[in-house]
Amino acid sequence: MGDSGSIMGEILEIVNQMDPKTALTEMAAALKRLFPLLDEETRSNFVMNLIGEPGSDKVSSMVHL
Repeated sequence: MGDSGSIMGEILEIVNQMDPKTALTEMAAALKRLFPLLDEETRSNFVMNLIGEPGSDKVSSMVHL
């Protein structure tokens, strides 16, 4: 395997070829395998980076889910 940059490129190439709903389902399955291996701070940081800073449009839109 190559460096992390080339691995990310490969992942993005695969995801871009998938139906968006299928891609999310597959990524969720991968995250379920990874999350138990991480500490609480790392998991929290990941989630916060995913949804954005408090008060941002991303967080506001999450309220309506």
